[in-house]
Amino acid sequence: MVKLSVIVPFYNVQQYAPDTLKSLRANAREDFEFILVDDCSRDETPDILARAERELPGAVYVRHEKNGGLATARNTGIDKARGDYLTFLDGDDWLAPGYYPQLLAAIEELDCDFIRTDHVQSTARARTIQRVPQGRRGVVMNPRDAILPADRSTSVDYAYAWAGIYHRRLVDRGLLHFTDGLRTAEDRPWIWKLHREAESFATVGLLGVFYRRGVASSLTQIGDVRQLDFIRAFDQVVAETAKDRDADKLLPKAVRTYCAIISHHLGSIERFEPAVARKLKSMSAAALRRMPQDVLDEALDSMDIQRASRLRRLRRRPASSGVAA
Repeated sequence: MVKLSVIVPFYNVQQYAPDTLKSLRANAREDFEFILVDDCSRDETPDILARAERELPGAVYVRHEKNGGLATARNTGIDKARGDYLTFLDGDDWLAPGYYPQLLAAIEELDCDFIRTDHVQSTARARTIQRVPQGRRGVVMNPRDAILPADRSTSVDYAYAWAGIYHRRLVDRGLLHFTDGLRTAEDRPWIWKLHREAESFATVGLLGVFYRRGVASSLTQIGDVRQLDFIRAFDQVVAETAKDRDADKLLPKAVRTYCAIISHHLGSIERFEPAVARKLKSMSAAALRRMPQDVLDEALDSMDIQRASRLRRLRRRPASSGVAA
């Protein structure tokens, strides 16, 4: 019997994959499996993973013949997983030794649908602890209760899939898969769906995941058109939340978060290629027009003047023909 399935997508990370795999070895157990999904890498990553399949206890190697993005790679791993519980790791991050046994013990003790954990952010030589924005620790709660308030960072804003562990019943209920093909912000519709539809969750103060920032191949560092998938991701969040039984309460949070992300990208627009920057503006303007306008008005009124003014100017931008998210 497999107790825990760890899903690890890799894409062109030959520089970091050995450290990731070494940390998995330091977390291996006879009832753990490590599903290594290569998303059609063009460097030496496939060779590293093929070797790991032979040398890492519990390793299962899967290779995509076509690059599909992180969401699709994770879905491949979910479909292969046999464990009672599932978790994720990215192919350029790493773990503290013995972290997964502790994580598994935590969810077995609390007996909830999923657990969220803190993590360590690694940027060059700097290390900073990032906390789940949820004050109650080690207590089982209703995930819906952790979505609000709208004007403060909450658990749905801490969208990292690898910062937690998930019971298999979430797979059976169709709640753990990601939106296929999303190249960025794939965690956003996913975490909102978990919080709206799962029945129980908890937050624990367990540190063991090291999240590597500033990786050159990461989409957070690349200003190409794939970054614009955040619009498709948040369109999905807003559309699904609008159908929720508590839409009147939850939509302001979804719309306000969407606005904040648009403003963030506009505030660093110089990192985008010129054509992508123009598309970002036009697609973002169209996105603002798609939002429920009364909810959008309230969201803009609640934001600081700089962000609100930036978004109001964008909202008045003339519509461009043929623009779609």
